[in-house]
Amino acid sequence: MNENILENKSFDFALDIMKLYKRLTSTNNENVIFKQLIRSSTSIGANIKEALRGESRKDFTHKLSISLKEANETEYWLELLIASEYIEYREGKELLAKCKELCKILYSIVRTLNKNKS
Repeated sequence: MNENILENKSFDFALDIMKLYKRLTSTNNENVIFKQLIRSSTSIGANIKEALRGESRKDFTHKLSISLKEANETEYWLELLIASEYIEYREGKELLAKCKELCKILYSIVRTLNKNKS
């Protein structure tokens, strides 16, 4: 694993979601929400990785902004899956807490980058 905490947290979170997705699709019919969840959650880390290897500060900020949008979307899908009882409340809340942590970190970084634009 890399030394970057954000990259590691996003990777671990995506892995948790992939395990959930695998379990959900083995016991339920394919569901469009499951696919949206896997897409948005794995996109968080992919965009973080791209940002860390970005060509410019503008590129870095843009990719992290996309990661934040994907994290917010993931949060929505998790809330929906919890409310519809597709996933157990306790497991859903744990995943939601991890997602919210990523959102807070990303929001803080993006806000600081946008504030310090020159």
